[in-house]
Amino acid sequence: MTQPTAAYELAQVNIARLKAPLDSPQLKDFVDALDPVNAVADTSDGFVWRLQSDSGNATDVAVFGDEWLILNMSVWRDTNALTAFMYQGQHRELLARRREWFERIQEAMATLWWVPAGHRPTVAEAEERLLHLRAHGATAYAFTLRTSFPAGEAAPAFGPADRVLPDVECPV
Repeated sequence: MTQPTAAYELAQVNIARLKAPLDSPQLKDFVDALDPVNAVADTSDGFVWRLQSDSGNATDVAVFGDEWLILNMSVWRDTNALTAFMYQGQHRELLARRREWFERIQEAMATLWWVPAGHRPTVAEAEERLLHLRAHGATAYAFTLRTSFPAGEAAPAFGPADRVLPDVECPV
């Protein structure tokens, strides 16, 4: 018996500020791991879609108009599927090393939200959701794994979020 198709899927975006250029020796291990980790994601239970350019990943996709920011955006069946992928294997190893490659940012750089099944979020949508999370905290419109909400449609909590960029200096 097949399972019924869910009405909603989980979108996620994770943005990071690079400490060095992607082609630098400092980021070599990270860059070398992109294809293998993405291949695991692509075949993980509950994986639906991920943003990618012609490069096969999204490291060259502009976000917030800042060349030092990179993003990862994907859609999953639910929070359990995303969590299972995030905290296992090579992805877990990369998470443990993220401070080697990315600046520490005080404000939220990742968020989750529910999308209608089949919808593929845009970078502008991801930016809006992240800014909403920063401005209003976790709501059904934009949330985190720590404070998740049930699947469903959600409106912004208090209107559109202000477009605020992270307040850190770019590495030289």
